[in-house]
Amino acid sequence: MKFSLILLVGLCALASSAVLHQHKVKVDQEYVQKQKQILHLFDHINQPSHHREHVEIAKSFFFGDHVDSYNKPEVVKKFIQYWKYGMLPKGEIFSVMYKEHLEQAIALFEMFYHAKDYQTFYKTAVWARQHVNEGMFLYSFSVAVVHRPDTYGIILPPIYEVYPHYFYNSEVIHKAQVYKQTHNRQQHHEKEGDYDYTIFANYSGHYLNLHPEQSMSYYLEDVGINAFYYYFNLYYPFWMSGEEYGLKNDNRGEQFYYVHLQILARYYLERLSNGFGEIPIFNWEVPVETPYYSSLEYTNGLEFPSRPKFAKLYEYFYNYGQSWTIRNEYGYSPTFVKDAERRINDAIDSGVAFTHEGKMIDLYSDEGMNVLGNLIEGNADSPYQAYYKALWYYARHLLGYSYQPLDKYKVAPSALEHFETSMRDPVFFFQLYKKIVLKFQRYKARLHPYTEEDLIFQGVKVLNVEFDRLVTYFDKFYADINNAVYNTQEELDQDKHPNFRVMQYRLNHKPFNYKVVVKSDKTAKAVVKVFVGPKYDQYGRKINLNENRLNMLQIDHFVYDLKTGENVITRNSEDNYFFTPDRTSYYEMYKQVLGASNGQDYHVDGRQNYFYFPQRYMLPKGTEDGMTFQFYVIVSPYKAFHGHQQHHDQDHYFNYPKVGTAGQYVDGYALGHPFDRHIKFEKMWHNVPNSYFYETKIYHKHSYDDHIHHHLHHEHYTEL
Repeated sequence: MKFSLILLVGLCALASSAVLHQHKVKVDQEYVQKQKQILHLFDHINQPSHHREHVEIAKSFFFGDHVDSYNKPEVVKKFIQYWKYGMLPKGEIFSVMYKEHLEQAIALFEMFYHAKDYQTFYKTAVWARQHVNEGMFLYSFSVAVVHRPDTYGIILPPIYEVYPHYFYNSEVIHKAQVYKQTHNRQQHHEKEGDYDYTIFANYSGHYLNLHPEQSMSYYLEDVGINAFYYYFNLYYPFWMSGEEYGLKNDNRGEQFYYVHLQILARYYLERLSNGFGEIPIFNWEVPVETPYYSSLEYTNGLEFPSRPKFAKLYEYFYNYGQSWTIRNEYGYSPTFVKDAERRINDAIDSGVAFTHEGKMIDLYSDEGMNVLGNLIEGNADSPYQAYYKALWYYARHLLGYSYQPLDKYKVAPSALEHFETSMRDPVFFFQLYKKIVLKFQRYKARLHPYTEEDLIFQGVKVLNVEFDRLVTYFDKFYADINNAVYNTQEELDQDKHPNFRVMQYRLNHKPFNYKVVVKSDKTAKAVVKVFVGPKYDQYGRKINLNENRLNMLQIDHFVYDLKTGENVITRNSEDNYFFTPDRTSYYEMYKQVLGASNGQDYHVDGRQNYFYFPQRYMLPKGTEDGMTFQFYVIVSPYKAFHGHQQHHDQDHYFNYPKVGTAGQYVDGYALGHPFDRHIKFEKMWHNVPNSYFYETKIYHKHSYDDHIHHHLHHEHYTEL
């Protein structure tokens, strides 16, 4: 089943040319009111809400007095138990990677989700906003907004603006706090637009000399890329039951595999652009060479834990000097990851997985790949979660080198123990997930390679492919970081607080067109897929196609109606649904909503929702002299998705699919087709007439280093 997770993202089945440009949808006042209310709940989230409506609701409403207003009254009783006997206090660090925190977050989510109507949901959220731990509220509320039917289409503000501490280095946060403390509105102060201060945000690779891979920090620490992974895990939380919450149609297990495969492919392309080569694979028995220091600081001032050079992954060294043997299970992570890896390998090699009842499941059946994905992720749909465990879960604790907590409410999670920061660490995310992806390849090695007959579309030939000149560069990006500072009640009520934003240079590319010329001897419904991948490795050696298929990044996928004769298909880099422009800032979104409340038209861009990958990172950086890459285009006969797919208009009204509708599937091919299986005869692939290999160069226009140098020596830039 072909998932349009082009470049890591589940994309819309509506990505056909007929609806391609319908990004924006006009909304009514009911939507506007909901969007305004939900934005208010994210405002200065680390402080009690100052909005008068919130204060009044929090005083007058208690969910325990309205049990009948929830579809499942038992979820209210469950949360009351946590509330009565000990919740994570406000101000403490929250992480879903700690079971005690996660259990409470799930209990809160269940109350949000099972509220019978929007008003009950909203009042419950307001109460929680004032009383529950800030991080826990943010997580549970965000998951609920994504999954509740009556909040479909509501846009979550950018997570890097809601929680800037998790995205910008501590020096940036520190500057904002200093300017807040010393700000005097009575004195003349130059502003730029609505912002009193614009702070230049650099990457940790600028001043840390830990390891050569630190030079990749502009990519690893990109706010859009890390936000993408955060949103993906809001849509498909590992703890959420597919049966109970309607995820089963989406083949989440196979999706888990393909998302991470594409993340790895994209990262490898960027590594090549920076002179690095293959993503290494680590061994549990060998010390981890690469150190990691996140440069991040929690809202309470605690630094994110770091990993030393040559970190040893044994219980003795990992826990040395700490009290841990009976306090929690995380100290045993070295044992758990080895157990999980061995059991996964046994399941793949035997072709059988076991349920907790002892029932055998054939992993090489039609549903086997999805079952294996659930098993490896260790999600709620795993056939036997307690036995197969979740390899990545314990590896996060282990490789992050976080400390064993003395108390369940006093934790110090590493960057790996938050979805929104884990991609910053190259060792864990990319080296570990390469190990995980290769588990799937171990499975796929037993599937028969595609034959020439499997790949050919009779009567169809791709005559030519052309791309514009491909150029990348770094440009300015601005983000609101008002949530990084604290304001008094009076400042918030009277809107007398200074406003802060950051400016950061991020990779981008010039818009480009490409053209595919197809000759057909018949009218036919076809599927067009476009991939980009390397041609040579870091040493200039041509990469074998069977090896290279894992490096092929899918950047476009759409249905096209071929006519008899010559078909010229022209596409633009901004056309597809697989990538999203930069998210609208909280401040701009709020201004638009206020305008809509006063009668102005308001159009919602569906690309602001869902877990789309940043459009600016569609292409790898390339080099100044031009780096050779190859594009692969294949035109295949259309195959209908053979799962349960819903096509109701309301499920796609905002041009992105509701979770559980399987609306992201464009066709019925396997994920990553045709690169999803081993390639036996490379020469055969070059003889498939309905496909085309196109070689070109990607050029990088240097400007970033000059900008960095300029701003480092002109500190006044922080005060515009």
